Amino acid sequence: MSYLYKDGAFQSDKWLTIDGDQPVPEGEDVIVSLTLFEEHQHALLTRNSGRLGVHLEAAEQLDAIVPHLDKFDVVSLDFPTFADGRAFSKARWLRDQHGYAGEVRAVGDVRIDQVSHMKRCGIDALLVTHQQTIDSLTDIKDPGLQLYYQPSAIDGETKAGGRAWARRA
Repeated sequence: MSYLYKDGAFQSDKWLTIDGDQPVPEGEDVIVSLTLFEEHQHALLTRNSGRLGVHLEAAEQLDAIVPHLDKFDVVSLDFPTFADGRAFSKARWLRDQHGYAGEVRAVGDVRIDQVSHMKRCGIDALLVTHQQTIDSLTDIKDPGLQLYYQPSAIDGETKAGGRAWARRA
């Protein structure tokens, strides 16, 4: 069972994740795989009702979805294991380089130790299955550190060079 954590609380997930060859229902908010999106791009982008999201596996690149980012309300990023950090980079690229303003969702092996880093990279929703993480997020409303050395994608900090302690050439 997975639980959606967003805005400091667990919420019901209104999104339907479409796997494999399942039909995409009209009127539903759906998250489709990158493969399904590429195969049925025109039909998905011209749906009459329901919002659209896309899920990227860890090894998949952003290139295929970048031209269509304005059509996606959710970009779901896979964290296949605790030690795989590729989705952190994708989240930063979505926010910083492509100006994506929709929901960026972490899916997979999401652990409490990563939550503050995920938020700083621009991830604003977590689909959590790890029971200890669920328990911790239930008890702690804002996990993580309060002081950082580097700027983040979400808090409007000034870039390096604008701080007294930053190294300068």
